[in-house]
Amino acid sequence: MVALLPLSASHTMKHPPLVNMLRELIALPSISATSEKWDMGNQAVIEQLANWLRPLGFEVRVMPLATPGKANLIASYGSGSGGLVLAGHSDTVPYDDARWQSDPFALSDRDNRFYGLGTADMKGFFALVIEAVSSLLSHDFKAPLIILATADEESSMDGARALVQSDISGARYAVVGEPTGLKPIRAHKGILMEGITITGRSGHSSNPLLGNSALEAMHEVIGELLNLRGELQEKYHHPGFAVPTPTMNLGCIHGGDNPNRICGQCELHFDIRAIPGMDTDEVRQRIQQHLSPIAERRKINIGLRSLIGGVDAFEQPADSELVKVAEQLTGQSADVVNFATEAPFFQQLGLQTIVMGPGSIDQAHQPDEFIAHDQIQPTVTLIQNLVTRFCLAPPASTEGRVTPSAE
Repeated sequence: MVALLPLSASHTMKHPPLVNMLRELIALPSISATSEKWDMGNQAVIEQLANWLRPLGFEVRVMPLATPGKANLIASYGSGSGGLVLAGHSDTVPYDDARWQSDPFALSDRDNRFYGLGTADMKGFFALVIEAVSSLLSHDFKAPLIILATADEESSMDGARALVQSDISGARYAVVGEPTGLKPIRAHKGILMEGITITGRSGHSSNPLLGNSALEAMHEVIGELLNLRGELQEKYHHPGFAVPTPTMNLGCIHGGDNPNRICGQCELHFDIRAIPGMDTDEVRQRIQQHLSPIAERRKINIGLRSLIGGVDAFEQPADSELVKVAEQLTGQSADVVNFATEAPFFQQLGLQTIVMGPGSIDQAHQPDEFIAHDQIQPTVTLIQNLVTRFCLAPPASTEGRVTPSAE
C-alpha cells in the first residue's frame, strides 16, 4: 500500500462539501441518447465542474463538440511527464420516472445509500475525485494530474472520439471511473450497433410478381447474419470472459404496413459484442460480404449503416505497471467485463488504461440508481493513493522507453 503524505488541515484546499457536490451534479440533467426525444446537452455539468476546479488551481479547458450544448472538460494540475488521468463521462442514460421511488434529479440519502440518476454511472465519481485530490494539491507535483469529463458516452461516444484528436500532455496512465465496485478491470468487449434497411417494391399481395418483398429478403439476411455469428464465434475466443466468444443480438425489426400488401421496406437493428483481437472495420466488411449476394440475386437494395460509431474491444496487459499498482492498492486481481467503456480511446492516446470506480454496474441504467455509503471513503483513499503514486512520487517506471544496452 502506498502511504499518503501527511498534510495539515490548514493546507487543505476548499471546495463544497461532498454531499453538496453530489446533490448539485445530480440536479443537472445531462441525458445522452440516440433518441432526439431524450437527448440533451451536458454543458451545465461541465461548467459546474470547471467552477469547482479552477479555484483549486487547475488549468481548465472546455472542449465544445460539434453538437451545440455538448462539451468535454480537461482540467490539469502540475506539469512534467508520467502523469495520471482520472476520467469519466458527464452524461447519463434516460430514466423511467414511474419506476423511481424518488426524484431521479434530487439526491436522496436513505438506507445508507445516495440515490439519484448518475450517482454510480457516473457523475458521482467527479465529486469523489475532487473530494480526494483537494487535500493533496499543496504538495509538489512531479507529474500532472488530469481530470477529464466527456460527453455522450451513453450514446455515440463522440466526446471520447474528440479526445483522440487532442493533446493530453504529460499523461501516461488513465483510470476510467466506471462503476466496478473498485475492482480493477483490464479488459472489456467492444461493440458495434448496425442497421440494415432493405428497400423492395410494394404491391398487391394477390400477385407476387407485382412487388419485391423486403420482408422475405430480410428473412434471408437474418439467416446470413446468424451464419456470420457462428463464423465469428468459431474464429475468436477469449477465456477471460464469462461469455468467451463474440455475441450478436438481433434487437428489433420493423417492416410492412398491411397483411394484403407486399412489404416494400424492412429494417433490422442488431449489435455485435467484439472481444479483444477483433477489428471492427473488418467485421463490417464481412457483414457486407454476406449481404451483397442476396441483393444481387433478389435484385433488391440492401443498405448497411452504423447506428453509432463502433467501440473497439479493450485489453491492458496483465503485467503492465498500472494494473499491478491497482491490484496492490485494492488487494484484488484485475478482471474482465462484458460492457464497453471509453477505455479504448485512452489507449489510442498511448496511455496505460484500466477501468475502476465506485458503485456497481448492476445499478447502472436501472431505476433507483445509487452509490452506497460504504463505497465513499474507500474510493477517496484509493484515488489519493493513485495520485500519490503517479503524480507526487518520483516516476519509477521506464516501461515503453528504449534504453541503450551495455555491450
